[in-house]
Amino acid sequence: MQYRKVPKNGDQLSALGFGLMRLPTRRMKIDEERATRQIRDAIDLGINYLDTAVPYHGGESERFLGRVLQGGYREKVKLATKLPPWSVKTRGDMDRILDIQLRKLRTDHIDYYLLHSLEANQWKRLEELGVLEFLDSARASGKIVNAGFSFHGDRRTFKEIIDAYDWTFCQIQYNFLDENTQAGTEGLRYAASKNIAVMVMEPLRGGMLAGKLPVDVEQVYRDAATKRSAAEWALRWVWNHPEVTVVLSGMNDETHIAENLKTCETALPGSMTPDELATVEKVAAAYRKLIKVGCTGCAYCMPCPSGVNIPQCFSLYNDYSMGLNRMMSRGFYGLQLMGGMGTAADASLCRNCGKCVKACPQKIAIPEELKKVRSTLGGLGTKLMIPFIRLMFSPTVKE
Repeated sequence: MQYRKVPKNGDQLSALGFGLMRLPTRRMKIDEERATRQIRDAIDLGINYLDTAVPYHGGESERFLGRVLQGGYREKVKLATKLPPWSVKTRGDMDRILDIQLRKLRTDHIDYYLLHSLEANQWKRLEELGVLEFLDSARASGKIVNAGFSFHGDRRTFKEIIDAYDWTFCQIQYNFLDENTQAGTEGLRYAASKNIAVMVMEPLRGGMLAGKLPVDVEQVYRDAATKRSAAEWALRWVWNHPEVTVVLSGMNDETHIAENLKTCETALPGSMTPDELATVEKVAAAYRKLIKVGCTGCAYCMPCPSGVNIPQCFSLYNDYSMGLNRMMSRGFYGLQLMGGMGTAADASLCRNCGKCVKACPQKIAIPEELKKVRSTLGGLGTKLMIPFIRLMFSPTVKE
């Protein structure tokens, strides 16, 4: 197993982390026997960073993990979970939720504790409620060891959050298609420049970069001198960045776990050759040809006076247009933007004020493009998915 050092505390973390959002299931519930075997085998093979959160698997992921880590496994790993902003209404809620999480996870401390899925609005609200004082208090009491946050907003907000507190780590979505979206490469390097460890989520975009591939993408991989699976290409590209500490994979298949473990052993920082990097760039270019809106995620259009998360709307719309698992793209649109996990920020909120058009460096006709997003992703089909999304990713904290 390859390990990478957390700059601020010296922890040696496995470069491959185990994400518990997509565990194997049976009859819509976690297949506990199989998932337990997968996680424990992974720990025995050297993985020492496990990431979960309140909403995963309908609110059962934390409780399940607490059972898995009995019998000496808790002492072998660094445990990460998250404070759900959508469940926080008061400063007291933060302490109450953390105590519930500790009981569910059957532990007296959480090694890496994150503020979950921050963007501009949630960050501002949590800050006003006293979340930084909460983190100080929880660290002082020993209930959490290291404080961090996961992020799905724009780069300006990312840098603002990075500069606001003494974070040990952060977690960003990063892959060869997201160099210029959300935090992106700029955010990755900015965090690393502050000695903040960076955990990467969605290295395969929820499996989209390793599933059914567009014809042109398949051709690039076939033409490459080095023969690898699409998953290995994508993971190696992320691990090639020295600023990356841990790459989280939502593993639920034994063959995928074995492949990822094998890849991790040799995917060292700076290990990809110029020809290999050129192959990934050709793949990314083939995907980009399918993109509908040329949004770079710079977020000069933000904040939207009507509450639309413009960059995220375009990101999911482009995912959908590229054919990257359209059901998942629609589901994420409902989850992140239509109020599936809290505040709505979808394209239907646009009031055509024009402020965003004046601010956009790419000169995108944003209101017109948002109409296309709304008609493609915001219909009745997506709205009907929201109750099921809430069932799968429970937004409430269960005792």
